[in-house]
Amino acid sequence: MTGISVIHYVLLSAALFSVGLFGALVKRNAISVLICIELMLNAVNINLVAFNRYVTPETFVGQLFSIFVITVAAAEVGVGLAIIIAIFRNRLSVNLDDFNWLKW
Repeated sequence: MTGISVIHYVLLSAALFSVGLFGALVKRNAISVLICIELMLNAVNINLVAFNRYVTPETFVGQLFSIFVITVAAAEVGVGLAIIIAIFRNRLSVNLDDFNWLKW
């Protein structure tokens, strides 16, 4: 009986990242795009922890980088939701096609 190897973690994170990237490119709702970006960041976290476990299990570098990624993701969601709420108050929509203020 073989255990779970690093390939299993890489395949899982590649699948999660692919789903997140597809969702971020296809979705038109701004909140859905933020959720898909969070899914991609979670795929990165899986890779960081998995490679730390299999390459250097005596250190906690992967876990520390993962905590930094989670912190940056939380800040990104906070700022992103604040921007979306501000735009929703002006436009009454969170559809990304309606965000055309910077077009000529």
